[in-house]
Amino acid sequence: MATYDEVYRLSIDDPDRFWAGAGDAVEWIRRWDRVLDPSVPQFYRWFSGGVLNTCDNVLDRHVREGRERQPALIYDSPVTGTVRRYTYGALTREVSRCAGGLAALGVGKGDRVVIYMPMVPEAIVAMLACARLGAIHSVVFGGFAARELASRLADASPAVIISASCGIEVNRIIPYKPLLDQAVELAKISPKACVILQRPQHEAPLREGRDIDWDTFIDADPAGCVPCRATDPLYILYTSGTTGVPKGVVRDHGGHLAALLWSMKNIYGMEPGETFWAASDIGWVVGHSYIVYAPLAYGCTSVLYEGKSVGTPDPGAFWRVVSDHGVDTLFTAPTAIRAIKREDPDGRYRERYDLSRLKMLFLAGERCDPDTLAWAGKLLGIPVIDHWWQTESGWPMAANPAGLELLPVKPGSCTKAVPGYDIRVLDESGKGLPAGSTGNVVVKLPLPPGCLTTLWKNDEGFVGTYLSRYPGYYVTGDAGFIDPDGYLWIMGRTDDIINTAGHRLSTGSMEGVISSHPDVAECAVTGVHDPVKGEVPLGFVVLKSGVDRDSRQIEKELIAMVREKIGPIASFKRAVVVSRLPKTRSGKILRRTLKSIADGEEYRIPSTIEDPAVLGEIARVLKREGYPGGG
Repeated sequence: MATYDEVYRLSIDDPDRFWAGAGDAVEWIRRWDRVLDPSVPQFYRWFSGGVLNTCDNVLDRHVREGRERQPALIYDSPVTGTVRRYTYGALTREVSRCAGGLAALGVGKGDRVVIYMPMVPEAIVAMLACARLGAIHSVVFGGFAARELASRLADASPAVIISASCGIEVNRIIPYKPLLDQAVELAKISPKACVILQRPQHEAPLREGRDIDWDTFIDADPAGCVPCRATDPLYILYTSGTTGVPKGVVRDHGGHLAALLWSMKNIYGMEPGETFWAASDIGWVVGHSYIVYAPLAYGCTSVLYEGKSVGTPDPGAFWRVVSDHGVDTLFTAPTAIRAIKREDPDGRYRERYDLSRLKMLFLAGERCDPDTLAWAGKLLGIPVIDHWWQTESGWPMAANPAGLELLPVKPGSCTKAVPGYDIRVLDESGKGLPAGSTGNVVVKLPLPPGCLTTLWKNDEGFVGTYLSRYPGYYVTGDAGFIDPDGYLWIMGRTDDIINTAGHRLSTGSMEGVISSHPDVAECAVTGVHDPVKGEVPLGFVVLKSGVDRDSRQIEKELIAMVREKIGPIASFKRAVVVSRLPKTRSGKILRRTLKSIADGEEYRIPSTIEDPAVLGEIARVLKREGYPGGG
C-alpha cells in the first residue's frame, strides 16, 4: 500500500491523476471531460463536463447494489425519548416522496430551498430531496433568531421554506413558527410555500394560502433523480462575515462527492456497513458533510442525535449512544470532551457502557488542547485525532489519515496536510516562513475538490475575501506553523495573535499551558489593550466541577506555568476565573466578545450566544478586577 508521503506527493504533483482515481468512486451518468478545469482564473472547476445526481449516489445506488435493508440512518433523540431507524430502502422512498412534494410546488433545478429545522430525520430527507431534483438547499441552524434567519432568506431568495413547529432543548420548547414568520417579513420575500413539520410537543398555527403541513406535503408521487452537471451548485451554507453580512459558501456536486468518498476511507478509516457518528448539527458544515453526505454515500450507517452535545451534557450520554448503536467512529468538538472531563474526570460513566466497537475519536471545530486529547485517549484506549478544516473547505484540510497511514501523534498539532491541500505559512509580505515560525496559514491554488467554488451571488466577495491578499493562495484566516517534521500546528485565528511589545504571541500556546493545570476545565486567552506594550494577554478560566480553591492562588500558579513554559516574553499576568465562557451554539468560544468586554468597547450581544447572561457575569468579574469594560 502507498504511504502517506507517496499519496500526498502525487496529489500535489499530478492532481489530475490523483483526483481522477478518487472520481472513479462516483457513479456518473456521463464521465467528465476534464478533471481540473483552470480556464477561468481563480475559479477552478473539477470534473467539468461530468453529469451525475448526488442523491442517486447517496441512496438509490446502494439499493441497486443490494443494501436496501441495511440501516442508513439512526435517529436518537433523548429530548423526546425517541429512537428510529431507517434502512436505505425506506430512506430512499421517503426522500423520493419529499422530492415529489417539492416538484408539485414548482421547485426545479437551480431553485433554492431554505431548511430551518431541528435535528430530526425530516431535515435530512429535505436536504436529499433537493439534491434529487437539482434544487439548491440552504440549511439554517435551527437555533438562529429571526434576524439571522432573515438575512439568509433575503440572500438565498428561496422558492420554498421547510421548517418545523418547534425545536426541543433539554428543558424547554422553542417555537420556530413565530421566528419563521418574523424572518419572512423582515426579508421581504414571498416564497411559494412554507412547509411545516408539526411536532407533538408543540403544534403551530398555519397561515392559510402559504403554509402546508408536512404530512400533506409529503403525500406525493415519488420523483426521480434529475441529472446535474458536476459543477452545478449542490448547496449554500452561510458562515459569518466580518462585516456582519453572512457569506453564502457554494458547494458543487461532483467535486464534493469525490472528496467526501475519498475522506471516509482514507482519513476516517471507515468501511461500508460500519456506523459513523458526527455529534454535530446539520446546520453546520460537519453535519452536511459527515452526518448526511459522506457516510451515506459511502454506504455507512449515520447517527442523527437530537440532544445537547456541547456545554454540559450528561457525562454518560455520548457513551450510551456509542454503546446502543455500535458506533465505530465518533466525531465531535473538543468542547464536548472537555465538558465530559469536567463532570466526570475519573471516567466512571464510561465504565457503564460497552465501547468495544469504537475504534477512533476525531476532534475538530476548535483547537484541542493537549491535556484534553491525552485524557480522552487514556479514557478510551483508542487513537484520538485532532484535525482541522473550515466551512469553506467542506472536509478536512489537515489530519492524521488513519485509513491511509496512522502517523505518530503530536498532541496539539493537526498532524499533516491532507492530500490535495498544498498548505504553506507566509509572513505579512507573502514570503514563506521557515519551519517553526508562526504566520498566516494559506493553501496554494487550486483548492482541491469539495472546497467552496465561490460565494452565492458574490464572485467579487469570494475573490476579495479569500484570494486577494496573497495572489495564488487561499487565505484561511488562521495562524500557525509547520514544524521540521512537516506537522501543521494551528494556533488560532489571525486576530487571536497578539502583539506584545513588538512580539507576535499565540493565544493558543498560552491556552495549551493553562489547560494543563489540574484544576482547569477550559480556558480562553485574549489580548487586551496596554498603554505601554500595546496588548497583553488576559486569561478566562473555567474550573473543574468540585474545585473550591482561592482564585488568586490559582491565578498565581497559572502565571508561573506560562512563565515557565513560554517565558516572561508572554507578559501573562492576569487570569480571571468565571463559571462559563460565552460560546456560539456550535460550541465555539466568542473570542471577539471577550476581547470587546475586556477592552471596554461597546458590544451588542449577538443572537448566536448560547446563554447571553454569561456575558453579564464576565463583565461583572472584569469590573471587580479593574478592567475598563467591566460592567
